[in-house]
Amino acid sequence: MPATMQVESTLTDRYQTTVPETVRRALRLGKRDKIHYTIRPDGEVVLTRAAAGEHNDPALVPFLGFLARDLAEHPERLQAVDAGLAQRMQVLVRGVGVDLDAPLLADDE
Repeated sequence: MPATMQVESTLTDRYQTTVPETVRRALRLGKRDKIHYTIRPDGEVVLTRAAAGEHNDPALVPFLGFLARDLAEHPERLQAVDAGLAQRMQVLVRGVGVDLDAPLLADDE
């Protein structure tokens, strides 16, 4: 079994950190590369190099910006999900297991 290497870094007052050299080498990270974080249910965080083109949907960022502005400018439009709708949704997904870490099948993409 290969040895596990452990390194650490420090957070600044602005919650920023430098990725240690050993981690940069292991992930083959260069300047301006993106890092992907996977947060597991037990609190473990896995750091990987983001795949090229990952999360580069050209419509997503503008749409999320629109939603954020609309929520900030018109909070009165927010509506709570009523109990009846919440119950119907729970019935629809009862017994359905979802593995958020599982890769998508070709038919799902």
